[in-house]
Amino acid sequence: MKNKETIHVQGTEISVMRINNQDYICISDMIKAKDNNFFIANWLRNRNTLEYIGIWEQVHNPNFNYVEFDIIKSQAGLNRFRVSIKDLIQETNLTCLHATTGRYGGTYAHKDIAFEFAMWISPEFKIYIVKEFQYLKEQEQKALGWSAKRELAKINYHIHTSAIKQNLIPAELIPQQTSIIYATEADVLNIALFGITAKQWRETNPEKDGNMRDYASINELICLSNMENLNAVFINEGLSQKERLIKLNQIAIRQMQVLVDVENRKLLN
Repeated sequence: MKNKETIHVQGTEISVMRINNQDYICISDMIKAKDNNFFIANWLRNRNTLEYIGIWEQVHNPNFNYVEFDIIKSQAGLNRFRVSIKDLIQETNLTCLHATTGRYGGTYAHKDIAFEFAMWISPEFKIYIVKEFQYLKEQEQKALGWSAKRELAKINYHIHTSAIKQNLIPAELIPQQTSIIYATEADVLNIALFGITAKQWRETNPEKDGNMRDYASINELICLSNMENLNAVFINEGLSQKERLIKLNQIAIRQMQVLVDVENRKLLN
């Protein structure tokens, strides 16, 4: 289970949580959007609700006890019929509903079930919660894309430092001396792309954690990844640091212009 995220639907803040690598939405929060008295227990008493939950569990949960669930469902519609989420989980091994306590306490439903629950609140509410949930997932995918580019830059950094070690660092140097060479070579890329060294960035951004690459755009990370590979090639070819810096700066200018042009074309389309 991970820390919750939130979406806002018609003025109501609703928690979203990952449980067993699946998205669950807090239906306890969703109830707040209902003007009149409305309880999860009332929703669970409905036969249509139980039929939908039962079919969902049969499709997605190989450990679901449908025989026991069918006994419970057969009582739906009777005035005396009451069922709790705790009972359903214990007696049928239900997985689409999850009750939590503590900091993120509440009743959570798998998104498939939560969207059906939203229909009970109102058709309009369901449309808006689906829209906001989809937007949340789109933002998560963008964040994952940035993270993937950052990891690619880290991998290429190891290729880059390997070339430095093999071609620029004499074996007799002590570790402190080799670290100076590594730092200098890292700044070759920093200057070529960002125009400043790592030290200069830290001096101008004392309030920020990490380094300038942690605050780079996706386009800059793509360009940096390419430059690390090319610098390793240039080192192996025996080019001087000055020659490499000039070449890398020219490459950075061309590649960033191409990436910007691509983005502009997407916006126009």
